[in-house]
Amino acid sequence: QVQLVESGGGLVQAGGSLRLSCAASGRAFSNYAMGWFRQAPGKEREFVAAISRRGSPAYKDSVKGRFTISRDNAKNTVYLQMNSLKPEDTAVYYCAADLRTNYGVSSRPSEYDYWGQGTQVTVSS
Repeated sequence: QVQLVESGGGLVQAGGSLRLSCAASGRAFSNYAMGWFRQAPGKEREFVAAISRRGSPAYKDSVKGRFTISRDNAKNTVYLQMNSLKPEDTAVYYCAADLRTNYGVSSRPSEYDYWGQGTQVTVSS
């Protein structure tokens, strides 16, 4: 069983920055690929970024160059640094753990085994 707890969401003006954190329970954190997803009202959950077991990142095209995903295995934590935020980034952001993908990362929610409760990010114009 893996428990994930997100933090760091909030209200920010367009152009601002936020850093999301996701703390994971369990001793095998370094064996998980980790992902960030988001869901806006009335929309499906969508992939934002992911990082493989070995630390290789992948991003949704619209956040490339603005968002950075990273992980600290010693702290069992994954981060999402979000810069140059836009109103369209407004959503509930979820972190997720993928225990099955051995190489690379997946952008499909169905590939992730555990999910956090989500943290709200609101970007005002």
